[in-house]
Amino acid sequence: MPSNLQTTDVAIIGAGPVGLFAIFECGMLKMRCHVVDSLDVIGGQCAALYPEKPIYDIPGYPRVMAQELIDRLTEQAAPFEPVYHLGQQVTALSQSETGRWRLTTAKGTEIDAAAVIIAAGCGAFGPNRPPLTGIEDYEGTSVHYLVQRREDFRGKRIVIAGGGDSAVDWALSLAELAEKIHVVHRRPKFRAAPESIDRLHRLAESEKLDLVIPYQLAGLQGSGGQLTAVEVADLEGHKKALPADVLLPFFGLSMNLGPIADWGLNLDHQHITVEPATSETSAKGIFAVGDIAVYPGKLKLILSGFSEAAMAAHAIRPLVYPDEALHWEYSTTRGVPQSAQS
Repeated sequence: MPSNLQTTDVAIIGAGPVGLFAIFECGMLKMRCHVVDSLDVIGGQCAALYPEKPIYDIPGYPRVMAQELIDRLTEQAAPFEPVYHLGQQVTALSQSETGRWRLTTAKGTEIDAAAVIIAAGCGAFGPNRPPLTGIEDYEGTSVHYLVQRREDFRGKRIVIAGGGDSAVDWALSLAELAEKIHVVHRRPKFRAAPESIDRLHRLAESEKLDLVIPYQLAGLQGSGGQLTAVEVADLEGHKKALPADVLLPFFGLSMNLGPIADWGLNLDHQHITVEPATSETSAKGIFAVGDIAVYPGKLKLILSGFSEAAMAAHAIRPLVYPDEALHWEYSTTRGVPQSAQS
């Protein structure tokens, strides 16, 4: 047996919110977990892309910051003593004659598990960059594809480009502290929550926020990595310059399943097809939960991923304890152990 081989009940690929909740659900069923994530921090996109972004659709939390949600989920999983393998991508997955699964990471870590839960979100991801000449000269100083600290933008003149949830949500959030915000979108209609769009239009009636529609990004002005203005053009090519210190382009993420695409699972447009009742994939013992999983009627919500994680854990338990019947107890009657050894 290789010296770097580690044995566990469940291997979880992805340490985002759904992967973290899967640790808790498996732990409540007395199953140990090892968690692998290509990022070097726990939290997935919530931690890497928008730690200070408010989330409004978590039950029991009228409003919670993404990083706070990750902190609470990490605390909830802690009694079950998960082992995290961060900054590592799973590069290979194979099944032994006994039916157990072997994961190998880019750093040579090997994990032997009875079952695998893929909670990899969108897979490998990166921002879709606007095709602007010289944009690389401003990235990291004046051009940012994510907001990690709202306070960094206090008193700034900000141009936000895009028409989806990220663009609208950050316009609403940063309007509280920015000197001026211009929201640039190529069409009048936004693709965001109706209430958020209503709030955006109400803010546009004030002098704090300007809707620049229908326009699209056309160029950048500045020097030494510091923007002075963002050029925009309408559909007829007429240009104007918006005074700006910062450009936030929110054009979504480019997604890539990476090695997952080569594991022989049933795929549907960069997603993994699963059985809705169990979250099991086309391979016995491999489950997919959260945004990466797809089935008829799927809703891409964190709370849907939480439910899928619970169903996957219950479907996995017979694989870990094949000869033991489950006598189910609610957490309110059973409680949560102080440690996984309790």
